[in-house]
Amino acid sequence: MVWIKNILIVVWRIWFYIIVITPLVILLPFLLITTSKEKWYPGTFRIGKLWASIVLYGMGFFPKVTYNTHLDKRKSYMLTANHSSMIDIMMMIYVSKTPFVFIGKRELAKLPVFGLIYRRSCILVDRRNAKSRKNAFMEAQRRLKDGVSICIFPEGGVPNDITKVLDEFKDGAFRLSIEHHIPIVPISFPDSKKRFRYGFTSGSPGVLRAVVHPLIHTKGLELTFENRKRLKRETAAAIASELYW
Repeated sequence: MVWIKNILIVVWRIWFYIIVITPLVILLPFLLITTSKEKWYPGTFRIGKLWASIVLYGMGFFPKVTYNTHLDKRKSYMLTANHSSMIDIMMMIYVSKTPFVFIGKRELAKLPVFGLIYRRSCILVDRRNAKSRKNAFMEAQRRLKDGVSICIFPEGGVPNDITKVLDEFKDGAFRLSIEHHIPIVPISFPDSKKRFRYGFTSGSPGVLRAVVHPLIHTKGLELTFENRKRLKRETAAAIASELYW
């Protein structure tokens, strides 16, 4: 019956919050140490990969990653992907072979336990505040100079229309990529919306695919409107090529 199915889905989604927070509580002493100094960030990232795997497999998800490019652990990249689910955060950590820093919503810092680590390891931004956006951009520039990759969901949030494949991309990721001459890594998450979209009576365990597309290079590009527009168009086209809803 439909109501039984809905109850089971709600219980399963409540389990998500338990399995997100419980490993963080257990790993908290180590995370407090590795987030206390930026030079120890690779340790934070390794713990993050363990946490992401626990959450994904604990929810009954089975990541299946296709790499159509080689990611060098010694190089910096701009990681970009479509964003339709909370599970995208864990999938990005699972997929990446190089340590990166998220640029993410300031609101998530309010969550218990997760928010503490989020504040200490990510670049927070209030996209409605011009000063906050500027500060986040400057911090991202500094981290890139230190050789750390950056991850931005270029849509700037989850599209309100659940039928929409991709929302319009913001400029930040592409401006940073040009200024620092780092390649863009387009990544598609085709199953996130189906498996775990926002909404408490939807979703199901199963395969979660990720497709890492060939790099989009920015070396030699000037920071112009046309170049940013072209990079956004090429990145969106690559990501959308594996999205079918």
